[in-house]
Amino acid sequence: GAINMLGLAKRRKAKIFQASTSEVYGDPTIHPQVEEYWGNVNPIGIRSCYDEGKRCAETLFFDYHRQHKLQIKVARIFNTYGPRMHPNDGRVVSNFIMQALRGEPITLYGEGLQTRSFCYVDDLVEGFIRLMATGDEVTGPINLGNPGEFTIKALAEMVVAQTGSASKITYQPLPSDDPKQRQPDISKARALLDDWQPTIALEQGLARTIVYFDGLLKSGLA
Repeated sequence: GAINMLGLAKRRKAKIFQASTSEVYGDPTIHPQVEEYWGNVNPIGIRSCYDEGKRCAETLFFDYHRQHKLQIKVARIFNTYGPRMHPNDGRVVSNFIMQALRGEPITLYGEGLQTRSFCYVDDLVEGFIRLMATGDEVTGPINLGNPGEFTIKALAEMVVAQTGSASKITYQPLPSDDPKQRQPDISKARALLDDWQPTIALEQGLARTIVYFDGLLKSGLA
């Protein structure tokens, strides 16, 4: 898909955007993660198809930029959430909210002490817009995410509290290669994207997202 779109952009002389991911950092050995970090990815692990697919796409984008002078913009996205997520998309925020609203046990893996940084969708989109408005010299990759860092257990407890759910937290074995820490260093985004930084705190964003999913359930759409 990436190479087909790059070929199209080359033919049409179009600027092209790559929605990359923090997963390119794998299970990081440095914290927080900076764009210069090459990552710690298991190339044959159970998660590697997504991780390595995004890493390969970034490689192709920069090859086309170097060889064909293609205008590229590459953003590395950290755990985005918000209204209009699919209730069954398998992401941790949607999983926890749906389980809590249904009164089902909330599933944590390992001890729930692995950390993630959650960025509300409106903040992310603003970052996209500012990145696309930069000059040709700004190619990225640029981290776009909220540097607020939370354990998955803290997220589950926050969801239970905000929904008023009676759901209990249950624990399952930690999957192989699950990253232990994830937090973006957004210094480059602040410097290059007109002082961009997230403005929606996790508590506020969760409240908006819970209202959305609650509406889906009450209307029979989830």
